[in-house]
Amino acid sequence: MFENGSLSRNKITVVLGAQWGDEGKGKVVDLLAKDADLVCRCQGGNNAGHTVVVDNTEYDFHLLPSGIINSECKSIIGNGVVVHLPGLFEELLKNENKGLVGWQDRLLISNKAHLVFDFHQQVDGLQEQEKGSKSLGTTKKGIGPSYSSKANRIGIRVADLIGDFKLFAEKFSALVETHKRMFPTLNVNKEEELERYRMYAEKLKPLVIETVYFIHDEIKKGKRILVEGANAAMLDIDFGTYPYVTSSNCSIGGVCTGLGVPPSTIGDVVGVVKAYSTRVGDGPFPTEQKNEIGDFLQTKGGEIGVTTKRKRRCGWLDIPMLLYSSMLNGYTKLCITKLDILDSLPEIKLAIGYKLNGTPISYVPSNVSELSKVEVIYETLPGWQSSTEQVRDYNDLPPNAKRYIERVEEFIQVPVKWIGVGKGRDSIITIK
Repeated sequence: MFENGSLSRNKITVVLGAQWGDEGKGKVVDLLAKDADLVCRCQGGNNAGHTVVVDNTEYDFHLLPSGIINSECKSIIGNGVVVHLPGLFEELLKNENKGLVGWQDRLLISNKAHLVFDFHQQVDGLQEQEKGSKSLGTTKKGIGPSYSSKANRIGIRVADLIGDFKLFAEKFSALVETHKRMFPTLNVNKEEELERYRMYAEKLKPLVIETVYFIHDEIKKGKRILVEGANAAMLDIDFGTYPYVTSSNCSIGGVCTGLGVPPSTIGDVVGVVKAYSTRVGDGPFPTEQKNEIGDFLQTKGGEIGVTTKRKRRCGWLDIPMLLYSSMLNGYTKLCITKLDILDSLPEIKLAIGYKLNGTPISYVPSNVSELSKVEVIYETLPGWQSSTEQVRDYNDLPPNAKRYIERVEEFIQVPVKWIGVGKGRDSIITIK
């Protein structure tokens, strides 16, 4: 669906994380957003974290679509996103101080998006405490509790906040009391919170629209639309390593439900894959390397979570997981990021299969206990032991680096279109 290297005017292009998040989706979105008229976030909240480096300035986005940097396109926070308003306005201010200008004219927020309140974040922490040694390692950003309120039909939407404030106050008070009954230690000053949200309502009103109609009008006009998924396939509430997952559908279905677009409007689906694997928080991780290789990848790759500041667990690239992810999302293109982190390794392992109880299996186990016990089958490839950071043409990559990329393509049966070889905006190879 890419037209002469640009986004299609007939179909929506979607960028999704293919692993456990932190693959570098923001960089890919920033690259594609140069040609976009509209960039949309469809799910998740400020538990996501994307870093985009432009002219040596590092922008950190959590709720904002990474395309907000492009002054020529609109950015939408869709109905499937849960929005923590204090976090949103703090994020806008921080990035404004780094040089982000004019966002007031191009940021749009769905009136159907649900709100994350500070007490949701308190609840998140309390729930983790209750689980003790069986905690999930959540970001404690209140995402799960907010989606729970939504599913229980007691949640509060943006439309409620900017509408009749008296009705909003009644709903807010009822929501707080419901959570206090479940968590008696919850500390909420309702009067102070309501005063704060009265201020937020005024700041928010100019940004809020009915996004479903707006997006469909943009599709009819032939506008170039890009969707940025938050989190990643293996954190999907239905298809990820449950219960060590997020609380939204971060696979392709979340695009439809999170923006109100039918499947027929979706064209290219770009899967973003790190050249190795990382995971933040708890949960099974078959290819994790709890050794000098894992330490090397963590240190060289700067693997620290944008949102949590926790060190990421690191391991080899997992082909069975990627095949599963591709099956779910229907990738038409791949972007492999952080290839340069592998530059100095004499050999590189690629996970090509699993065994369970000594028997090869052709699936990713849904039971986390089984997934934790799989024996990984590896293929060892020779490293290239030379820098790729300055390479901008695929043909200039070392032969063994190209072999690594091509081996991934052979297994996944999806073409690699982009390769990341550094942090900067221009540190990317586009394969023609």
